[in-house]
Amino acid sequence: MQITRATDYAVRVLIHLAALPEGQKMQLNTLAELTGVRGTFLSKILQRLVHRGLVRSYRGTGGGFCLKTLPANVTLLQVIESIEGPTRLNVCLREGPSCTRKSWCGVHPVWQNAQSALTGVLGGISIAELATQTAANFSRSRELEATERPM
Repeated sequence: MQITRATDYAVRVLIHLAALPEGQKMQLNTLAELTGVRGTFLSKILQRLVHRGLVRSYRGTGGGFCLKTLPANVTLLQVIESIEGPTRLNVCLREGPSCTRKSWCGVHPVWQNAQSALTGVLGGISIAELATQTAANFSRSRELEATERPM
């Protein structure tokens, strides 16, 4: 199991948008440069994030993108599911008659536990927390680079 590039890029974009002061927008070309994603692909990702209600889009001069809600209110799980759809490790975890073996299958409880653990971790971290951690890590990385350069 692996998330798609689109999901990885969506997370990158939201971390950058979360770092903006409230109400500030970022243009597509700036986001593309900061995230290292081609503008055309990034545009499709942003359209999906707008459609899912995580990002707000503004057209015209001075337009751009910003988070639709506070970054502390957006979880990593929400971002992933906005691109990938509902997180399901196995089809048997869907509600209703998705599998006739659910009642007696020995692995079904394992899938349930793994599903709960995954969604718990992803749903337990906000984009705000990830943006803060990314900024701190970036600063430390720059400091290390500066001290390792020969004089």
